[in-house]
Amino acid sequence: MSNISVVYFSGYGHTKVIAQTFAQEISANLIEIDANGDIQEQDWATLDQSDAIVFGAPTYMGTAPWQFKKFADASSKKWFTRAWQDKIFGGFTNSASLNGDKQVTLIQLQTLASQHGGIWVSLGLLPANSKSATREDVNNLGGSVGLLVQTPSDASVDEIPSGDLATAKVYAQRIATITDKFLA
Repeated sequence: MSNISVVYFSGYGHTKVIAQTFAQEISANLIEIDANGDIQEQDWATLDQSDAIVFGAPTYMGTAPWQFKKFADASSKKWFTRAWQDKIFGGFTNSASLNGDKQVTLIQLQTLASQHGGIWVSLGLLPANSKSATREDVNNLGGSVGLLVQTPSDASVDEIPSGDLATAKVYAQRIATITDKFLA
């Protein structure tokens, strides 16, 4: 079984719930970026030992927040030594708006993975885009690069749409399956 880690920042708790849902589905390691944009020293070792790394961040003002960017910048030490070369990567983001420029954040996460020499896993799902589709359907936001989640700005962490959480579980399984195939 592969060793997968989810490293994420959550400003209001919604992204944390998504990270926990994702990680729980495949027994992945959870690494939280703190309010200062830091992770623990042992977390760097966990990421180094991981077969796959999944990035998670909310989308604020069209990109990941500065705390995630600080982590990304700190990963340059890993970039320089190619420590994460050929690892499997994936990512997810959440914002209050249906669009909210989430795609820009996913591209930011995908670019970080590519700079590390990683192999990005797309969502791999058709969108739920018929007239009968609801927010309870898997991939109801129509993502392809990675997992998109939308939580209204006045929603509690218990009100994340069930379709988005279901999509997180499906994406987690896809990353685990591809990572296992890659390691075989």
